[in-house]
Amino acid sequence: MSGVEYPVTRRDESVVDDFHGTLVRDPYRWLEDPDSKETEAWVRAQNVVTDSFLKNLDHRADFLQRLKEMHNYPKYSAPFKRGQKYFYWHNSGLQNQSVLYMQDSLDGESKVLLDPNALSTDGTASTGTYKFSDSGKFLAYAINRSGSDWAKIHVKTVDTGADHADILDWVKFSSIAWHPDESGFYYCRYLPPASFTGNDAKDKGTETDAARDQKVYYHALGTEQSKDKLVFEVPQHPDWMMGVQTTDDQRYLLITVSESCENVNRLYYVDLQQPSYDAVTGVFRPVKLIDNFEASYHYVANNGTQMFLSTNKDAPRNKLIRMDMAHPDQAAVEVIPQSADLLDTIICTADHFVAQYLQDAKAALKLFTMDGEHVHTFELPTAGSISSISGKREQTELFYSFVSFTHPGAIFHYDFVTKKQSVFRETKVAGFVPEDFETEQVFYYSDDGTRVPMFVLKKKSVDLDGNNAALLYGYGGFNISITPSFSVARVLWLQHYSGVLAIANLRGGEEYGEEWHKAGTLGRKQNVFDDFKAAARKLVAEGYTRHDKLSIMGGSNGGLLVTACVNQSPGLFAAGVAQVPVTDMLRFHQFTIGWAWCSDYGCADKPDDFKFLYKYSPLHTVQNSEPYPALLLTTGDHDDRVVPCHSYKYTAEVQHKLGSDPRQEKPLLVRIDVRAGHGAGKPLDKQLEEAADVYAFIAKYTGATWAD
Repeated sequence: MSGVEYPVTRRDESVVDDFHGTLVRDPYRWLEDPDSKETEAWVRAQNVVTDSFLKNLDHRADFLQRLKEMHNYPKYSAPFKRGQKYFYWHNSGLQNQSVLYMQDSLDGESKVLLDPNALSTDGTASTGTYKFSDSGKFLAYAINRSGSDWAKIHVKTVDTGADHADILDWVKFSSIAWHPDESGFYYCRYLPPASFTGNDAKDKGTETDAARDQKVYYHALGTEQSKDKLVFEVPQHPDWMMGVQTTDDQRYLLITVSESCENVNRLYYVDLQQPSYDAVTGVFRPVKLIDNFEASYHYVANNGTQMFLSTNKDAPRNKLIRMDMAHPDQAAVEVIPQSADLLDTIICTADHFVAQYLQDAKAALKLFTMDGEHVHTFELPTAGSISSISGKREQTELFYSFVSFTHPGAIFHYDFVTKKQSVFRETKVAGFVPEDFETEQVFYYSDDGTRVPMFVLKKKSVDLDGNNAALLYGYGGFNISITPSFSVARVLWLQHYSGVLAIANLRGGEEYGEEWHKAGTLGRKQNVFDDFKAAARKLVAEGYTRHDKLSIMGGSNGGLLVTACVNQSPGLFAAGVAQVPVTDMLRFHQFTIGWAWCSDYGCADKPDDFKFLYKYSPLHTVQNSEPYPALLLTTGDHDDRVVPCHSYKYTAEVQHKLGSDPRQEKPLLVRIDVRAGHGAGKPLDKQLEEAADVYAFIAKYTGATWAD
């Protein structure tokens, strides 16, 4: 046995669901109520066990100290210009949240415009979505608290930095679009969840109510939110989600409509010079340019009624088209055709299109004319990622941020007049020598013969003798591409533990376009797990590590990946870390925004979907035929994206099945952060504490040895 004495978790065997004739017990249903006294007591008891275990791990304190030392370097975003001022985000090193600065010129004095660190004593207030008015006079910005997706929108006058009295509540998954005359802006919000009725003191982010009936409102500056005008809704489709933006010429309000996380949307527009209203409700009657969910359409630029859109219509790796809003019956014109590589993002700057491509999960940046002629390819330092691009059509300069596994970052400036590129700012990290490390991209074959890419990092001095501790990371879902990034924690794993780091680009992501994504969804989800397990076997076969020295990690959908693979093949791994995982595949759609994931996962309410979901659902497939690897789940009590009961129920089940088994020599733990959510906006000090726990845990069970 592991020697860990787990809290006793009550099982209620009377809770049984009938899924299309299959009876499924749910003995931990009570853990779905995050605010019950029993759940709160359970959380405290689990944290006592986990905290006492983690704090005593060898070299945890050393790792945390090195994290703080190496993380203490200045971090900058790419500058962007609005009106006559430049803006950028900056973190001096160990600030919990980055700060928004402004300056009159690129070499002018910098002044703080927005500092989220001043909004809470513990760093748990963070900036979410934000939008400057076109002239740069006003800034509308959202503040999230304790990691919750819920936000409140505030407004500043940029020149003075003064906040207005305007505060807009119940905002979630919203964009912001200023009206051309800057008298107000459009935004999206929900009604308060039912569990908040008559309970204003309840803490946002702990509820599990499904988020539905999002609507578009117009807020006039200087008025109370109760006066906001409802401008668009689709009450007959409560699951439809909205997005708003104005075209660059400020004439049209664009409304994007989606019904799930699938990469498809409808596209409507309102002519703000001649808006049309419903005679009964008074809401906008937008023109429905695209009125189906067959493909994705995203605005890039327009010449009057000529609209440039990026789309995956008949192009799974995306292309740029031009449509005439005045003649929607005319066929779209292909401007930049689909290529062999994924067109990831595209913007319009200086009357050019700047397009970022992914080539085997590595960035390429290209420049095209408005007619689609390729005129330039930007030179990048090494294989890496473009983390941000800034520029506007009327401007003559471009900024972009580059990063890689061993390159902590550089911001490049391109001048369209001189056609010269220069390094605007380069990041240096004390104590980090990039030349000591090497990155290799390898390819391997999954169970069905699919070729899958994987990045592998290690110190150059590490031999491939099979004796190295290794960490394998994966995600594999929701069209999310896993591209090179710089992580201090990962560098320290390589540096001080001489570990190997592997990052697999699994099906379900978008590294190779929509076909790659679809291959890891619905009844094909097992492909993702097979890809991940094949990556583990590849690392062992090539001498990077052994199964008893191999750990795995993933977050959110990647947490589902970890728990599913541990259930299916526990002997493949020495340790597993599942961060904010989805584990209850039969009920996930009933919590907060979970219903939107049915496009990737399916829904247990449908008989055919239930069959494949029940087959791999981590909560329902915990087995005890052999011992499990060391297991650490992490979650936050304010995670209203993947609600924490996913972690609670899986932990209870795995402790029940294996916690008292004498063969189970490794711990089965859950780490529950308080005043923390799914990850976005998490204070830096919380991030570093969690990283120290996670890597000390991995090191212990992979046999990694610390070296100063």
